[in-house]
Amino acid sequence: MKEIIFIQTGTGIDVHGQNVTKASVRAVENAIHSNSMPGIQQALPDESLDNMKTHVKLAIPCDHDELNHKKIKEAVPYGDVEIKLVDGGMRTTSGVVLNEEDDHNDQMYIVNASIEVGY
Repeated sequence: MKEIIFIQTGTGIDVHGQNVTKASVRAVENAIHSNSMPGIQQALPDESLDNMKTHVKLAIPCDHDELNHKKIKEAVPYGDVEIKLVDGGMRTTSGVVLNEEDDHNDQMYIVNASIEVGY
């Protein structure tokens, strides 16, 4: 990315099911769903959303190989999306195992996201 115009951050949690993709999508949505970038199109080359680049950095606690990159990209409405994984996030107890929620154990997964928008 040549120029970063905007950075958004968010957190996502999967309380039951131990699904790192679900927690990651929630982190991305948390980062982008309460923001508006009214001047973004004018700041992009040729004033085109086709020229927007979006870098998604995810700090996930485990299961890097189980992350569904396609679902993460689908959560970002515009831009050429690149995903980078870093160690981080958290696993902690949810306090209960719920079989009906597909729990494998009592862990919840917490993911942090940083979304860089630019060109």
